[in-house]
Amino acid sequence: MIMVGAMVAALWVIGAVMKAPYSARWTMMAVLLIAVMMLHIVLPAGHPLRMATGGDARLWGLLIAFGFIIWGYRIGLAWLRSKVTPVVSAPVRSTSFSDTELNRYARHIVLREIGGPGQKALRDAKVLVIGAGGLGAPVLQYLAAAGVGTIGVIDDDLVENANLQRQVIHTDNNIGLPKVHSAEMAMIAQNPFVTVRPYNRRLTVDVAAELFADYDLVLDGSDNFATRYLVNDTAVAQGIPLLAAALTQWEGQISLYDPAHGTPCYACIFPQAPDPKLAPSCAEAGVLGPLPGVIGAMMAVEAIKHITRAGDTLAGRLLIYDALYAQTRTIAIKPRKDCTVCAGKATPAPLG
Repeated sequence: MIMVGAMVAALWVIGAVMKAPYSARWTMMAVLLIAVMMLHIVLPAGHPLRMATGGDARLWGLLIAFGFIIWGYRIGLAWLRSKVTPVVSAPVRSTSFSDTELNRYARHIVLREIGGPGQKALRDAKVLVIGAGGLGAPVLQYLAAAGVGTIGVIDDDLVENANLQRQVIHTDNNIGLPKVHSAEMAMIAQNPFVTVRPYNRRLTVDVAAELFADYDLVLDGSDNFATRYLVNDTAVAQGIPLLAAALTQWEGQISLYDPAHGTPCYACIFPQAPDPKLAPSCAEAGVLGPLPGVIGAMMAVEAIKHITRAGDTLAGRLLIYDALYAQTRTIAIKPRKDCTVCAGKATPAPLG
């Protein structure tokens, strides 16, 4: 018994010296215990090796069984943890900014175009982000870092290994988790002073209107035309401004659609979905990893400008960025009188 204990200790020390991972060290000890158990089964009673290792196989059988119970418990606990969404408690907010918040947002507050009133507007804003993928990842990170008070995110996908090339809000250890919960953890870790509302489901007609009604601005980072048209229809019907962007391979585009203030809606510019062969998905055609970061950061910039009333937004303009040839161009866009979505549904009013 003492000899086996010494061998176990020696294996552990050797593993530590060689900087072997814990899993390898435990595996070596398990192999040793199984070998001792086999000796007790194969060798006759009274054999010197059997006597030196305790003389009774039942003790080693119990140790091995106990080891398997612990191993099974750890595996089961890890599986349960992967299925449970951590509950992260946000700090209690006061009516004014804390010293920590003032320090955190100081670079915004000293900007003449934002200042204290603009930062308060960000804190009071409620923004809904459609999709927690390529575009949603940088948008969510920057909105949370900027101090947007309430951020909703809706997506029904799980984090996959293939996402990590461009969806930088997610990490390898979150593979298999719902994207909205993975994003929520990253956002709260970045800024515990914001409220994140994750909706782990697909956006459908039956929930869109009720969901949008609780937000001031919608950012669409979805990757399919059906969702884009649904988002546009709902935003127009409720008079909510919509920041929409899209990607393909090396190119991205973005605009602010706000028919209630005289701009076209998404359907004015894209009245019908193109042939799938002409607009393949990122999975089919590929996409440059940093491109969603560029366009997503632009979305966050435009959202902050819209909320704080800083500068000129992309309302009435479509910005197109070509990463392959390092070119950016802006196209003026106007409402279509024959648009079946927004024509006559909102009275133009001055942006202000």
